[in-house]
Amino acid sequence: MNREHHRWYSPSLNRDMQLLVFGHAGAKVLLFPTSKGRFYEWEDRGMMWGALREPLERGWFQVFAVDSIDEESWYAWWAHPGGRAYRHHQYFEYLHNEVLPFMRWKNPNPYTITMGASFGAFHAAGFGLKYPWEVNRILGICGLYDIRAFTGGYSDDYVHFNNPASFIPHEYDPGRIDAIRRQDIIIVAGSGDPQVQWSRDFSAMLWSKGLWNAYREWDGWVHDWPYWQRIVPKYIGGHD
Repeated sequence: MNREHHRWYSPSLNRDMQLLVFGHAGAKVLLFPTSKGRFYEWEDRGMMWGALREPLERGWFQVFAVDSIDEESWYAWWAHPGGRAYRHHQYFEYLHNEVLPFMRWKNPNPYTITMGASFGAFHAAGFGLKYPWEVNRILGICGLYDIRAFTGGYSDDYVHFNNPASFIPHEYDPGRIDAIRRQDIIIVAGSGDPQVQWSRDFSAMLWSKGLWNAYREWDGWVHDWPYWQRIVPKYIGGHD
């Protein structure tokens, strides 16, 4: 399997950022790590050489596993929530202005998927819904979708417009709504997960705006890597 490591100085974040590429062709997957995770997390957990090895080797997907800056943004508890939200905004600027063009340069396939588990699902959903013309499918697994749990009730434009649970209910632009309706949005959780209600509420909120999504609730507790090894191959190619 093709595996590449890339590192460059990010003007959006004012520091070096790294990512890994797996595979040689196919639909492009922008893959987020879990809370405060690193770009090599999914590989270390065996996903690339296990559950995703065959589709990657066959050229069905090409994965771009990015780093997080969660410790500088939402998990920087010492900082004011406004500053944390602004740092997250800069992270999305890095993804949109640097990583997406890099992905297009590497791979001309027009189909792009965002994917993440746990806190990575927040990034996958937030980025995909913020840029619906550039993301075709969103796969969120066992995720958090309302960042207000991290802000103590504080909100400003950077919180609001980077939090899907805030900006989707107030989205009235016909063009953006139509673009989101064309997306394939898949939300997966376990019935025994402590945060399962977050996923249920997120799916219901999307439906309340007439935004189609596939909510799949597995039996029991699935908030761990052995379960995600089964979930990811089942849904990365679309809902069942």
